[in-house]
Amino acid sequence: MTTDLKEQASKLGFKAMAARWDEYANQPWVKKLLEAEAAEKNRRSLERRLRESQIHEMKPVSDFDWGWPKVIDRELVEELFTLEFMKRAVNIIFLGANGLGKSMLSKNLIHTALLAGYKTKFVSASQMLSDLSAQDGATARRRCLQKYTSPDLLAIDELGYLSYDNRYADLLYEVINARYLKSSTIITTNKPFKEWGEIFPNAACVVTLVDRLVHRSEIIKIDGASYRTKEALDDAEKRAQKKRGRPRKTEGSDDGEDSDPS
Repeated sequence: MTTDLKEQASKLGFKAMAARWDEYANQPWVKKLLEAEAAEKNRRSLERRLRESQIHEMKPVSDFDWGWPKVIDRELVEELFTLEFMKRAVNIIFLGANGLGKSMLSKNLIHTALLAGYKTKFVSASQMLSDLSAQDGATARRRCLQKYTSPDLLAIDELGYLSYDNRYADLLYEVINARYLKSSTIITTNKPFKEWGEIFPNAACVVTLVDRLVHRSEIIKIDGASYRTKEALDDAEKRAQKKRGRPRKTEGSDDGEDSDPS
């Protein structure tokens, strides 16, 4: 036990205490101090990982309506939350139309990973590519590129909703290539790979880019109508039910007051 506490003191930065451990080992306050310091360090680390993840607001995966999509491999998606895919640097591609929960699932995977102690980042494709392209000079771009190549798990959201020129294709390729076989990347897209030429028209690296992504990957296809459409219909039905449940005014009454003149 005292050996474990000594190692913990060293890891937490109490170098002098660890070096003169015989003087402190039997002090009753040492264990409480180290436990408190470890808890505070873990709290700060979690706050930092949350901030760096940039997931902001999200719905918990427990709210995901598995019965709504016509096509989704629920067993595979739920298995992803064990994070085993990260140990093998497997990429995850969520493919489907708008409003089917691709971003929601991605954010929840990012959240699960950061709670497990991993460094993560969630970013839209347009934001990441704009950020990279705005850098002036090789040093600035290399430093910016590090933001997207260093996380243990990177989620690039909404790839395919906009078209980009060749320069942006090259920047995306740099990110994917740097992470290839080293770290997992999540992609959400509304376009199958055969249509990625429309995202990056005339870009020579598209074929190689797709090859890097799918070489070691799980592709989850989601098909069906938009959740947003479902929510809008549900809200309309609730309003209609509420309206039907209101008591009708009796003929000749005024705001519920008795209209009898006597």
